[in-house]
Amino acid sequence: MDEVDGIRRARESAGLTQAELAEVSGVARPNIAAYESGARMPSRAMVRRLLEAIKPRPSSALAAHRDEVRRLARDFGMENPRVFGSAARGDDSPGSDLDLLVRVPRGKGLLALMGFARAVEDVLGVRVDVVSERGLGEGHAGIRRDAVPV
Repeated sequence: MDEVDGIRRARESAGLTQAELAEVSGVARPNIAAYESGARMPSRAMVRRLLEAIKPRPSSALAAHRDEVRRLARDFGMENPRVFGSAARGDDSPGSDLDLLVRVPRGKGLLALMGFARAVEDVLGVRVDVVSERGLGEGHAGIRRDAVPV
């Protein structure tokens, strides 16, 4: 029953109706209703499928919490936060990570960078990778070119 309760709680906390979850997951709404009521037990694969569909797209999560991410960057001493990769291109999906590029000033180090990444993950509810400009070699010029301000 914990898995069944987990589906309902996750769906509600994401602000989705059963019909919306059915649309994004490709699972019929009556089946979702039956899982949530306990009338049918979903397989583990079905639970994973539904929970994966409930995850937000990183670009959507960032759009909803942009000001908070900017504040966190300031709090952790990160400068010029930019997004790159699939979220910047708009082709991210639930389960994608969010790629951020930041300028780490002298005096700030790996712990500040990791703390920033964890704090952003907590706010957005998606996996976050943060890359320092200094850590990019010449082979990664495309990241700098394609990165857009948070």
